[in-house]
Amino acid sequence: MPYRRRQRARTVSSTTLRVDGLQVEVTRKTMRNMYLRIKPPAGRVVVTAPARMSDAKIAAFVRQRRDWIERQRALMAQKAAESGFEWTDERKRLAKSNIDAMLPGLLERWEPVVGRAPTHITLRLMTSRWGSCTPATGRIRLNLQLGLMDPRFLEYVLVHEMTHLWASGHGAEFQRRMDSYLPNWRELRRDINREMVW
Repeated sequence: MPYRRRQRARTVSSTTLRVDGLQVEVTRKTMRNMYLRIKPPAGRVVVTAPARMSDAKIAAFVRQRRDWIERQRALMAQKAAESGFEWTDERKRLAKSNIDAMLPGLLERWEPVVGRAPTHITLRLMTSRWGSCTPATGRIRLNLQLGLMDPRFLEYVLVHEMTHLWASGHGAEFQRRMDSYLPNWRELRRDINREMVW
């Protein structure tokens, strides 16, 4: 019997649900099963569900696993507390200076590739994300922690957020562009999400 390559699930939509006060990031894909993950560093609750799965069924799925969710988030919080890291003014200055030194070269490289440029980039301490983008204004915000990490992560997050200047969500258009810009972006996403936000 000839080998058939399994088709990768296609993203249909991305949304956020509130389940008993818990924020849940939901991505619907062309797939059969539903998956629940707790993403480091801040314990984000992420569900991947079949394209036609109702919000009610997803909410029930999350409620059934609420105890497990809380245990996983508590473990992540404990790990953060045990890291002993403290943001001093000196560390903030170092992180900012590292990012400021790398950004011009990264923007010079990626603006022609992406085809759009941010109108403004700000740096701030974030506890639950690595960056954010407001497509309507072109403003990008980057987590200051990136200045103390492997430079490949700053590049990945910058390209990720610049891609949102074309595609506001993480659907097919976003993924198509990221595949073109950074073919290994999924590996980078996996690696950075294993890192700790201090």
